[in-house]
Amino acid sequence: MTVTTGYSPFGLHRVLEPSGDAVTLPQAAYRLDASPQLAPDEVRVDVEVLNLDAASYRQLREKHTGPTGHVHGHGIRSDVLEIVEDRGKMQNPVTGSGGMLIGTVAEVGPESPLGLAVGDRIATLVSLSLTPLVITDRLTRWDGMSERVPTSGHAILFGRSIAARLPEDLEPDLALMVMDVCGAPALVQKVVRGYAERGAAPTVAVLGGAGKSGSLSLAAAREAGAGRRIAVVPTEAEAGLLRGTDLADEVVVADARSPIALERGVRAAGGPADVTVVCVDVPGCEQPAIMATAQGGTVVYFSMATSFAAAALGAEGLAADVTMLVGNGYTPGHAELALSLIRTDDTVRRLFESRLGPDHTGQA
Repeated sequence: MTVTTGYSPFGLHRVLEPSGDAVTLPQAAYRLDASPQLAPDEVRVDVEVLNLDAASYRQLREKHTGPTGHVHGHGIRSDVLEIVEDRGKMQNPVTGSGGMLIGTVAEVGPESPLGLAVGDRIATLVSLSLTPLVITDRLTRWDGMSERVPTSGHAILFGRSIAARLPEDLEPDLALMVMDVCGAPALVQKVVRGYAERGAAPTVAVLGGAGKSGSLSLAAAREAGAGRRIAVVPTEAEAGLLRGTDLADEVVVADARSPIALERGVRAAGGPADVTVVCVDVPGCEQPAIMATAQGGTVVYFSMATSFAAAALGAEGLAADVTMLVGNGYTPGHAELALSLIRTDDTVRRLFESRLGPDHTGQA
């Protein structure tokens, strides 16, 4: 069934709360209409897997970790189910973030501009925080112990949504992880190329360099013409994943929330950085990242744990002449770039595949 009146390519017609003159865009809305009937430019997707964003999952996991360190997965599962049932979308009320999903296109409205067809297996490249979503299986196949959530239900894409067909040469779960963070390397590439076009080979520091977005950002910086690449990680175990690879020239073990430790570590590794990329999923890295960045440099905040008030006020308080960029998750060609990096960089691919668990075969 197709709804033919009062629809918006931005999904305004799906906003239930607030309503009337106070209506907002779907991401800012409290509650969405996730009914399966489509507007002419919408697409309905049968959901297979949700991928919760790192900041959201970390918050839920910390909330449900007991005093002895035991994680109560059933509590995480209950929270996610309650959020989706209450809000008509997966948007963590604490972090404001969501994630993305894999699914199969079930119905395409006659005016959809997305170029999708019934039967296409896709990954959404827009946040679950603005995607109408219904879960029908009570999350019975998920133990709450990972960001990956196998489930059944449906989701709605608007006329201005973004989605990509899953590549045939990569395992779907691997492709999902890559697409979940594909905005980071694309923006880093764009920033570093800007320096290179001015004849500079910038020093790039990536906080969280062994993570998903961090490792892709290091690879993108290398390809875009960075001079020195510094990876900052919290533990020696993570440092061991990067040492001896061509992703980073230097690996620094430091707490990215510690201004002194981070600034000293980056400086000792050849900094301060011309470009600092924040890819960690914990709050408190705003001012340390600024301190690790040279005057006239650029800080890219690619974490939903970032307080942008703390970043702005911190730069002012430090008299720091830095450009601060918000990683918004979308740069033209971002999925293609990230998938290309995972195909061609063995180190990045191994880091991603190690997150898939012991049953992963590495085959598409």
